[in-house]
Amino acid sequence: MLPLSNLTTLVERRPSAGPADAFQFSFEMFMPPDQDDVDQQLMRRVAQGDRAALGDLVRRHQERVLALATRFLGDAILAEDVCQETFLRVMRSAAAYQPTARFTTWLYRIVANLSWDQRRRARRAPRPAPTDAMDEPASVGLEGAELRETVRQAVAALPERQRLALVLHRYHGMSHADIAAATGWSQSAVESCLVRAYATLRGSLTSTERT
Repeated sequence: MLPLSNLTTLVERRPSAGPADAFQFSFEMFMPPDQDDVDQQLMRRVAQGDRAALGDLVRRHQERVLALATRFLGDAILAEDVCQETFLRVMRSAAAYQPTARFTTWLYRIVANLSWDQRRRARRAPRPAPTDAMDEPASVGLEGAELRETVRQAVAALPERQRLALVLHRYHGMSHADIAAATGWSQSAVESCLVRAYATLRGSLTSTERT
């Protein structure tokens, strides 16, 4: 596999705007663009063969894609493979892409499917995610590194569906409906997974605090 850094070399130098372009502005230029609109525009450019647009998508989403894969797989090396394959899939699917949901929902579904495939191939126990990947409030009663280690172990021990739902909800801020769209599960199944996952985590943290 090529390193992730190689993906960003797809960026090409763009021609600078002419003098007249600098004065062609409107009120909308002073308004921050909707991030999903930016992604949709980039996807249209990727579909037209614009590799610079693919590089922009990589820079915008690579960190979150890698974090999601790492938290789910518990293995940084496997997560890098998933991250790279995700953006290759984005490139290959750009022409057929239809923005029926938020771009990140569509993107995370690719990550989730690739992560499931990777776990089936690897067939090994998950490893803890990087220390900075799971920051938790200190109010639980545990201290710093001990708390993070406890959370990592508890998340890694969750059943796979619960783990994926929790990671998308807790660490990527996705709603129940968005998680359902990203995973292909029903919303009630997502809610059930989250209820069980959070209950298990609370139980793990409480039992650790008492020991």
